[in-house]
Amino acid sequence: MDHGTSDQALEILLSRYEIEQRLGQLASEITKEYHGRIPHLVGILKGAWVFMADLIRHMDIELTVDFLGITSYNSGTNSSGEVRITKDLDTSIKGREVLIVEDILDTGRTLKYLQDVLSVHKPHNLRVVTLLDKRSRRIVPVKADYVGFEIADVFVVGYGLDFDQKYRQLPDIHVLRAEHSR
Repeated sequence: MDHGTSDQALEILLSRYEIEQRLGQLASEITKEYHGRIPHLVGILKGAWVFMADLIRHMDIELTVDFLGITSYNSGTNSSGEVRITKDLDTSIKGREVLIVEDILDTGRTLKYLQDVLSVHKPHNLRVVTLLDKRSRRIVPVKADYVGFEIADVFVVGYGLDFDQKYRQLPDIHVLRAEHSR
């Protein structure tokens, strides 16, 4: 299937089958943790929507969802370091069991910013699930409560993750080679 790029530019890091299997495990862990409660999942746009959609289909509990738009990239593969909100929450999280759903945890700046901003709204608790964790790049000491996969310091696309708004539609997670990400 042609996804609009040469096969030489992309190398599969995690197949759709590996992702599907791990999502089932994550959903099981989260379902067990929140049994008898109603978590409010906050998906971080734009990268986490595919992950969140697949994750909640595996969860066997009542839940609610919302989205928060955040950006820390101008364009390209390096974070600008400046985090800003591009879409706010639609409903109050005061007193709620909030689970932030992130696509990738990298330097930690964005997650720390999110935790600080959301904590002001007084949720009952605030936890984090991330599909990918690049611990080797951590600058700010934060961690996710649930992690899909720990990955090396490579630039990845697919399964909702993009490079300059491209490649989100790929069903697998690919490493984008540096010569194609400039």
